[in-house]
Amino acid sequence: MTDPEEERKGKTNSTSANSRNFQLLAHLHWNYKPSTRQVEIAYRSNQTSEGWIAWAINPNNTGMLGSQALVAFHNENGSMTAYPTAITSYNPSMVPGTLSFNVSNISAEYSRNQMTIFAVVGPLDKGTMVNHVWQSGSSVSSNIPQMHLISGEHVQSMGRLNFLPD
Repeated sequence: MTDPEEERKGKTNSTSANSRNFQLLAHLHWNYKPSTRQVEIAYRSNQTSEGWIAWAINPNNTGMLGSQALVAFHNENGSMTAYPTAITSYNPSMVPGTLSFNVSNISAEYSRNQMTIFAVVGPLDKGTMVNHVWQSGSSVSSNIPQMHLISGEHVQSMGRLNFLPD
């Protein structure tokens, strides 16, 4: 599988590239930088141009509630939008917001029915082992991602992830 970060930049910025495939036809590629405790991520998922994707770290629990998310979608003018948003309820606002950790260099791309979110996350204060969740939805209205399905893989898309190389 092609490394989306490498594909976008034409090179890899770190010697410790890792990747994993997940439910919902999703894939996460990351480079952890111990000196800064930051993680460069490229999260990719199959998606139509009308939908949205999200990847999140939950710093205090498992599951969606309390997650600190990165979300991407095509906005009303047709360009890709990516921003952080905190998931504070089962009916979150999904508007841009501040997370409990730094996020920089966030951007998104859409190509060949796949959306990709790029970002630098951290420094991670609680170490390299994180609870994470990932999600996708089929619609965006007024530049706000709408509710995802609440069955099957959509309610199972969570796990633990260690950013240190395997």
